[in-house]
Amino acid sequence: GPQSPPEYGGPSSCDAREGQGDLPLRRRRHAHSRAQVSLRLGTRRGTAICHLPLPHRRRRRRRHHQPPPAPPRLSSNALPREVSPEVLAFLADLRTKVTIGFVGGSDLKKQQEQLGEDVLSMFDYCFSENGLMAFKDGVKIGQQSVASHLGEDNLQRLINWVLKYLSDITLPCKRGTFIEFRAGMLNVSPVGRNCSQEERDAFEIYDGEHNIRSTMVTAMKAEFADLNLTFSIGGQISFDVFPQGWDKTFALQYVTEFEEIHFFGDKTYEGGNDFEIYEDSRTIGHAVTCPEDTMKICGEIWP
Repeated sequence: GPQSPPEYGGPSSCDAREGQGDLPLRRRRHAHSRAQVSLRLGTRRGTAICHLPLPHRRRRRRRHHQPPPAPPRLSSNALPREVSPEVLAFLADLRTKVTIGFVGGSDLKKQQEQLGEDVLSMFDYCFSENGLMAFKDGVKIGQQSVASHLGEDNLQRLINWVLKYLSDITLPCKRGTFIEFRAGMLNVSPVGRNCSQEERDAFEIYDGEHNIRSTMVTAMKAEFADLNLTFSIGGQISFDVFPQGWDKTFALQYVTEFEEIHFFGDKTYEGGNDFEIYEDSRTIGHAVTCPEDTMKICGEIWP
C-alpha cells in the first residue's frame, strides 16, 4: 500500500512532505492470501502499512530500505494539497489484491481534507491520531483520550510551559494556534498552525537551519520526564506530544489477524513520527520519499 503520505504530490513529484476505509475488500479466494496495506496519504507526508498472512509460517523479511539518517529537507515550493487521481486509481486497484488502510497523526477531519470526505469508504482500516481513533469498514472500533490519561493538572502544566517557552523565542514570524488539542495528543507548532503556505515553507527551511523544534523537544523531555511522554516531530511546522506507546504502533492492536504487515513511511529516522512503527518487530518497514516510491514497491510485491 502506498506510503504514509508525503504531502503529496502528482505522479512526477518525489518531494516528501508532511504526511491516511470502508467497504469490504474484494479478497482473493485463498484463505491464506488475504493481505492488508495501510497507508496515509494526502497533503501531508504519510505512512502505509500492509498486512499479508503467510500460508504456513510467520517469517521476517529484510527491510527494503534503510531509514534515512536525518529528516529530508525539501524544496519550499510545490506542496500539493490533494491526492492525485493517479494515486487514487492505484489505491483502488491495490485494494482488489490486499486490504488497505492508513495511519496518521492528524484527526479525521484533517485526513478527510487530505484524502476526501469519503475516506472511510476508500480504506478498510482508518487510523486517526495514531490509531487512538480507529475505524474498520467505516465503523468506529476504538477511541482514547489524552486528557483523561494525563489528568487536567498535568495537561495544564504542559500547555502553560509550552506557551511560556514560545513567548521567549523569536522566529521570522508567528501566527495563531500554537497548540492544537486533539483527542490523543497535543500538536505543538512554534510558528502557529494558522500560518500561510508560504510562511509554512519558510519555517521549514528556518527550522532546518536552527533546529527550533528539536531544541524545544529536548527541553520538554527534561521538563516532563515524570509523565512518560513521547515527542514526535512530523511535517513542516509542528511536533506531537503523547503518552509513551501512543505512537503509530498503537494502531497495530487492531490488525493482529494479519501475519505480515508492511509499513511505508518517510519519517522513519529516530525522532520522526514513523520511526516506532517502522522499527516495530510486527512490521516490515519501507522507507520512502514520495508516492511513486510506494507505488513502485507495492507493484513489485503485489504485481
